[in-house]
This record gives sequence, C-alpha cells and structure tokens, in this order.
Amino acid sequence: MDETAPATTSAAGDWDPLASQRTPEDPPLDVLLSGTVFFDIVFTGLERMPAPGEELWSEGLGSCPGGIANLATATARLGLRTGLVAGFGDDAYADWMWETLSRDEGIDLHASRRFPSFHSPLTVSVATPQDRAMVTHGHPLPEPLSTLIDKAPAARAAVVDLAGETAWWARLAEAGTMIFADIGFDATGRWDPADLAPLTHCHAFTPNAVEAMGYTRTSTPGAAVRALAEKVPLAIVTDGAEGAYAIDSSTGEEEYCPAVPVRALDTTGAGDVFAAAIVLGTLAGRPLEQRLKFASLCSALAVQQFGGSLAAPGWGDITDWWRALTSSSDGGDLRAKHTRDGYCFLEEVIPDHAVQGKRRAQGTFALRSDAGAH
Repeated sequence: MDETAPATTSAAGDWDPLASQRTPEDPPLDVLLSGTVFFDIVFTGLERMPAPGEELWSEGLGSCPGGIANLATATARLGLRTGLVAGFGDDAYADWMWETLSRDEGIDLHASRRFPSFHSPLTVSVATPQDRAMVTHGHPLPEPLSTLIDKAPAARAAVVDLAGETAWWARLAEAGTMIFADIGFDATGRWDPADLAPLTHCHAFTPNAVEAMGYTRTSTPGAAVRALAEKVPLAIVTDGAEGAYAIDSSTGEEEYCPAVPVRALDTTGAGDVFAAAIVLGTLAGRPLEQRLKFASLCSALAVQQFGGSLAAPGWGDITDWWRALTSSSDGGDLRAKHTRDGYCFLEEVIPDHAVQGKRRAQGTFALRSDAGAH
C-alpha cells in the first residue's frame, strides 16, 4: 500500500502491496501466526434451528479450514508473506487443509507439524437468518505449539491471542517482530485486567467493544480505546456494524471509522480479516484513517460470503468493489460518490492488472460450494 511505486506479484502468486518497500535485509515472512486449525462444516439456507429430535434439510453446505486458518488465509490473500505454526492430524481432513493452505493460499507451513494417529478438530456451524450455533470436537495436541515456534522463519509482525501461549512473544519482540494482539470473550465474566499483562510486549491490541469495555471497566468503546492506548502504541476497538475506534500514539493519530454497510451472510472470521488489513496497513506505513477504512472494507467483503477462511477477500475482490463503486459514482449515484471520495486512496494501491480469483468454501473436498447461494 505504498503511495509512490507499483506493487508486484507476491510470493502467494497474486499481488504484493509491499513490493516497493522490500529490501534484501527483510525477514522472509511478513507475518507469523500460531494456533489451532479446525475443519469447518457450515450448513446454510435454514429458516430456523431444528427442534429436539427434528431433522431439517439445509439448502446450502460449505466446508473450509477454520480457527487460525481464518487469519492466515486473510493475511495471505492480502499479499502478506504468511507463516503458520500449527499442529495437523494425519486424517483426510488434515490432508485437504494442508494442501489448501500451503498450495492454494501460499502459506508457509514449514514450522507446522503432522502428528500421527491424531485427528483434526472439527466444527459444525448451523446458520439461520437470526442466529448461528456451533458444535466442536477435538483433542489437545500431543505437544505444545511453543516447541515449534523457534523453527519458524523470522517475521516482521506476529498476530497473537492473549488467551493463548504467550511465553514466546518476548523473544520475537526483542528480535524486532511487531506484535499485534487480540483476545476472546471472557465467559467467566471476571474481565481480569491481569489478563492484559502480556501487552507489554505488543505494538497493537484489537479487541471488540464488549471485550475492551470489560477489561477497562469503561462504558463506551471510545472510552475503552483511550484506556487501552495507555498500554500499547496502537489501540483499536471494533464495534461491529457501529464501526471502529483507534488511537495510534506512535503517530499521534486518533480516528473513528464507520462500518461499510452491507447485508451480512456470515460474520465468521470478520475480525480476522479486519486484523489482517490492519497489519498490512501498518507495515505499509499508511495513515490511521486509511488503515481503518481498508480494514472495514475487507471485513464487509468477507461477511458477504459463507465460511470463515475462504470468505476472506483477495485483491481481485477489492478491485471489483472499487471499479463497481467508481462506475456507479460516474453514473451519477450520489451515495456511491460519497463513499468513493472516502476511499480514493485505493486508486494508488489496487492492482493494475487482473489477479487470480480466490477459492470459496466447498460443499465437499472436490465440488463447488452451494453455501453462498442461500
């Protein structure tokens, strides 16, 4: 996302928005991730949840890698050289996910490991217009992922979970890796501020509004982001359809960005896509307002597709949106013109040639999905 020089083809095969900034001294990866990969099965096209003992037929079905694969796919599709440290089983699900992530998405799995006689964690998600329910099954890995981290290539940034393994963060931070942290919902309701202690090693923290207000004991997202800005250089609080609040104390910028209004079909992975876009914008040195707008757009494009990881937008999706918006604006659509005026920076960064389309969630290992049609 550099203002002056064109980007080129990336290691992932499509588009490298950081090409003009790369030097021979750069580490091999832009971003390093670690976590659990799930095999996700998503049923769609149901008007309601089944009653006890009832069988309903869904109109749509999709399958895709889930869990940390949501974030890894999102970063890779935006052109970031992505490395993933994860444990995979030796079943057919793991075979398919390994191939999808490494071959199709260009994600570096050299520090990941296949474990014999271990099956993939699996999540079944049932989506209705009103709600979503999930059932998950899995087992702990035979060994912790922290033992594999040191085998991973060096990276400019890492995205981590405050609720996960944190012992290795300090080593990466001391080596110059920029740490972006997130955290999940606290089911205990305690929202213990001590959980935020690892932020001392982090450059950025991107919780949602409920999490941010819970941990900071504040009543608004705006107040929460100010409290968090005292703990990390870059604090961002997302509030779903209400937008996002951010303070970058390293640059002195403070911004609010409304969400891009869309009809959401599946919000799975929207936060991961937002985080991926923030990492890209930060590494590219873009102004905070542009980082938030770009992240908001990427999230909006993602929620219009079913499935978590394979709903993540690529540069082709972003270009299509920009071209359609520009066409509507040039045709006299005032609302489109208003939106376009706020996203003019995209003209500097989108590809100047067609890029390969990205795979969407599939109904089976081999056939095209019909999840998105419902």
